Amino acid sequence: MSAYSRRRAVATLSAAIAGGGLAGGLASSARAADRGDGDRGRGRGPAPLKRAHAHNDYLHERPLLDALDHGFASVESDIWLVDGQLLVAHDESQLDPARTLQRLYLDPLARRIRANGGRVYKGHRLTLQLLIDLKTAGDPTYRALSEVLRGYGSIFSSATGGKVRRRAVTAVISGDRGARAPMEAEKLRYAFYDGRHDDINSGVPASFIPLISGNWNSSFTWQGTGTMPAAERGWLDLIVHTAHKQGQTVRFWATPDLPGEARDNLWRTLLDANVDWVNTDDLAGLQAFLRKHDA
Repeated sequence: MSAYSRRRAVATLSAAIAGGGLAGGLASSARAADRGDGDRGRGRGPAPLKRAHAHNDYLHERPLLDALDHGFASVESDIWLVDGQLLVAHDESQLDPARTLQRLYLDPLARRIRANGGRVYKGHRLTLQLLIDLKTAGDPTYRALSEVLRGYGSIFSSATGGKVRRRAVTAVISGDRGARAPMEAEKLRYAFYDGRHDDINSGVPASFIPLISGNWNSSFTWQGTGTMPAAERGWLDLIVHTAHKQGQTVRFWATPDLPGEARDNLWRTLLDANVDWVNTDDLAGLQAFLRKHDA
């Protein structure tokens, strides 16, 4: 991040704190709901890890299922619009007509939710976040995705007129920014928008942008060794504080992910700063860390 961009962002976030937050939306209501559950004692499974985000989830041996077996509350899938189909892959060279969004994610989720009485995790009210990263042009890809999501409307959170109806899964759209315009034009949406730091004080409510994501390396130089520099820790706290005032959750991608003390130290700092999502490709590593440090 350039010095100018940082000064501009600091001014923007500071203004947000001084001016107060927007009305809370999906993110704040989800956090509140996850604190309690009417099914306590009725065959509850292990508590899910409310901060765990599976980055590039589809690269695991069993997309979605491996992350759920490790208790993750958020999974990420990259999609490409190819001949009318939504295919899951990181790179174009990996595209396979058999690996559709429906086959790898939507159908397994629908079956699991039916089996668990309307929940992704039996006995827990947590709403699974399905972060969908658009790799092809955002406008046509989102329009195709929107039609698909409507077919699974009984399991996906929705929004109409600024009001959110929370269900077992919440789709959040990331990737190509061209998706924003068709999303804003929908009267009934089954998906929400993944914002950036510039969106924190934009006046757009959490009912449209419940999540603020950013590249760790664009905002911070610290990689987990020693203590985070005071100025950078202050910037992290400001981002989190301001987003939370507006009912939004916070995620960073490209955080260090090699096992070791530096990664653990950075993860501990994220927890201490109350960052909502910890990003990883190491399912077992983050599971063990959060079971120990975020009980």
